[in-house]
Amino acid sequence: MIILDSGRVIDPANGIDGTRTVLIDGDHIREVREQPATPAEKLVHQVIDCRGRWVLPGLVDLHVHLREPGEEGKETIATGARAAVAGGVTTLVAMPNTKPVCDSASVARFVAARGREAGFARVIPAGAITRGSLGEQLADMAELKEAGCVCVTDDGRPVMSAGVMRRALEYARDLDLPVMVHAEDLTLSSGGCMNEGPAATRLGLPGIPAAAEVAMVQRDLLLAELTGARLHVAHVSAAGSVRAIREAKARGVRVTCEAAPHHFTLTDEAVAGVAAALGPAGEPYDAHAKMNPPLREAADIAALRQGLKDGVIDCIASDHAPHAYDAKEAAFDDAPFGIIGLETAFAVAHTELVLNGVLTLPELIARMSSAPAAAFHLAGGTLQPGAIADVVVLDTATRWTVQPAALLSKSRNTPFAGRTLTGRAALTLVGGNVVHQVKVPA
Repeated sequence: MIILDSGRVIDPANGIDGTRTVLIDGDHIREVREQPATPAEKLVHQVIDCRGRWVLPGLVDLHVHLREPGEEGKETIATGARAAVAGGVTTLVAMPNTKPVCDSASVARFVAARGREAGFARVIPAGAITRGSLGEQLADMAELKEAGCVCVTDDGRPVMSAGVMRRALEYARDLDLPVMVHAEDLTLSSGGCMNEGPAATRLGLPGIPAAAEVAMVQRDLLLAELTGARLHVAHVSAAGSVRAIREAKARGVRVTCEAAPHHFTLTDEAVAGVAAALGPAGEPYDAHAKMNPPLREAADIAALRQGLKDGVIDCIASDHAPHAYDAKEAAFDDAPFGIIGLETAFAVAHTELVLNGVLTLPELIARMSSAPAAAFHLAGGTLQPGAIADVVVLDTATRWTVQPAALLSKSRNTPFAGRTLTGRAALTLVGGNVVHQVKVPA
């Protein structure tokens, strides 16, 4: 038995926030109690002193790109799962835009099996909404669910046809599968590479208007209301999207959503970051600040933070999207969208939201553990006795500087390089097994 002794236990699902001792028996939680470890227990069990640290349910990330199968040079399931536990993430949902696309049971089972073999975070596949994620013919969602997929999504691409999306929502509703949507109207965003606004005008770069996201969010909310299906809006970035989701929830629409740390932290001014090196064409643009949806403006950040505070935005997800070094060193227009985030998501959120008084620590933990677990009906996100023993011990006083070369992901494309953050996983357990441990001075 492993005993996590006398840490500050924060378990939002059970309303616990105080000094407790957590007993882990095999792969499940045996007990959470106020009494510290006894001398007798210290003689016969592994007792870990957690005084001065925070003991939490393992974090759950609903939006991760692991690139395997097909693009293992960017990331593998093993390297991504290893990076996840270093960030305190014990369960992640792997997006299906791999090569081949995860639109069949065979690919879904491959992803899940590779995750089990890796032995780090729990890797759960997401299936595609449409075959090949082409937005035309529906994938066999029943087959995907039977193979272990917990949602369907064409993330990375929108389903442009409203008719196809309606049929997808109806099919998924009957299977009780959430449909995760990448909200983007390609007729509005085509050719753009950053947020449409004063920064794009000044930099001479083609813009992507917030309306490209908001219009599709509103369409899909209407279709979810029509069909009664479960809708999950990925990587919300615009104030208009938050407003539309708030209104839909008030009407009783079955919708959840997520925000990524970069979207509630960085504005589109980061594209011209002073630390950016000159690219091949001589532009002082930072492609590590290029993602889709793009970084928006200060008003959008304020709306996202308010949405996280009041619960309109249910979850924080990393949208971890690794790319090769040389791809991100291309001219800004040519560089791919996406950044990594598994190892920095908690620390960025803690530094930006908790230390700045936007969220309390329990509220942050809820957005990163119990709420995402509930959104997709996943095990975990709780320290309830009998629950799976996925636990993270955090040192929230540790200050560290993001050094891309020291990260465990195979890729290095982070916009937070050089930034000093506060809070880091000291110990991560999955199924009662220690999968990540950092020796931190007491």
